[in-house]
Amino acid sequence: MTSSLAIRRWWTIMPIVFITYSLAYLDRANFGFASAAGINHDLGISKGLASLIGALFFLGYFFFQIPGAIYAERRSVKKLVFWSLVLWGGCAALTGIVSNIPSLIAIRFLLGVVEAAVMPAMLIFISNWFTKSERSRANTFLILGNPVTVLWMSIVSGYLVHSFGWRQMFIAEGAPAIIWAICWWFLVKDKPEQVSWLSPQEKDALAQTLRAEQAAIKPVRNYSEAFRTPAVIKLCAQYFCWSIGVYGFVLWLPSILKNGSSIGMVETGWLSALPYLAATIAMLAASWASDKLNRRKVFVWPFLLIGAIAFAVSYGLGSAHFWVSYALLVIAGAAMYAPYGPFFAIVPELLPKNVAGGAMALINSMGALGSFVGSYVVGYLNGATGSPAASYAFMSVALVAAVLLTLAVKPASAERSEPARPTVARKIS
Repeated sequence: MTSSLAIRRWWTIMPIVFITYSLAYLDRANFGFASAAGINHDLGISKGLASLIGALFFLGYFFFQIPGAIYAERRSVKKLVFWSLVLWGGCAALTGIVSNIPSLIAIRFLLGVVEAAVMPAMLIFISNWFTKSERSRANTFLILGNPVTVLWMSIVSGYLVHSFGWRQMFIAEGAPAIIWAICWWFLVKDKPEQVSWLSPQEKDALAQTLRAEQAAIKPVRNYSEAFRTPAVIKLCAQYFCWSIGVYGFVLWLPSILKNGSSIGMVETGWLSALPYLAATIAMLAASWASDKLNRRKVFVWPFLLIGAIAFAVSYGLGSAHFWVSYALLVIAGAAMYAPYGPFFAIVPELLPKNVAGGAMALINSMGALGSFVGSYVVGYLNGATGSPAASYAFMSVALVAAVLLTLAVKPASAERSEPARPTVARKIS
């Protein structure tokens, strides 16, 4: 493929991908600011119930991953994401006008349902447009929507809550998804052969490269066979444990900072943003190195181990050393986010296109379940103990389990106890 083709795809496709996932993440992460700003007091929510409501998003997210991915794989990513944008923007904005606990519970669950298919659909979209040597970086630009959004959202939400209150924050941050849905509809095509900005020769070159990659992967007949492979099972368990740490951190970081010091909401917003700035830098570096060296696992487990150590040391320090603990939280946040690009490049290198999207959805759904557990347990431990120390220990143990499971994943040929193809083994390792 020519360099002009590569550059054109990056500059045309990736900004759209980045903005779309950014908006999805905005509407799932701002609940932590509402909790820190008094939504629990205003609606009469107990500490235990607050943890459950904060985590309910991920329960809805868990159930609808695979159906959405199958639709995206067999029908259209474009249509699926368009309606998801409209519906999740509406649900997010409605959170700002709830007046009772049952309404809040229903909206948080529905928000998870309508956002469920976005992540696997976008990964399928990327696999239609980018080759194996580009995929870790492309995945990273997708998932960068996560830390970059939380970075600016933390600052903006702090000001919105301080100036207007949590209700206005939800309404203001839900509307952009509905507006962007219109842009998405007119900007996006599902596959390269449908666009006019590539020449026939460029389309053919890209299609040939993607076909050659598929030919090098052992065929898998159906989703049932794919879901039973040892590598997919281990990756599901790994992502479950990893997500406990990530979303326990994301959802409750503002409350941890607010309760651990005498700072106000604006200052909490700025301090909450710094770990995501570090995460953005770490993600870019890890994905670039992963594609450059054609390696995957080695850019996953060491970062998760660093995160586990940072949480463990924070636990050991206790609540008396706020600024040292905060510095360790910055390290933990960066380390947990860094491996996303290489991690989601593993599955398309293990499984053929006809089942890879469903497998990624299964893995992501287990991540959603881990996110539910992490969000609920971390919120519960913080409320029950009055300190984040116990939740630091919990997240540290979860990340250690994720490290061990990552190391246990082998290339598909090795899992079947057949002679491993050296090129595949090298890329996954």
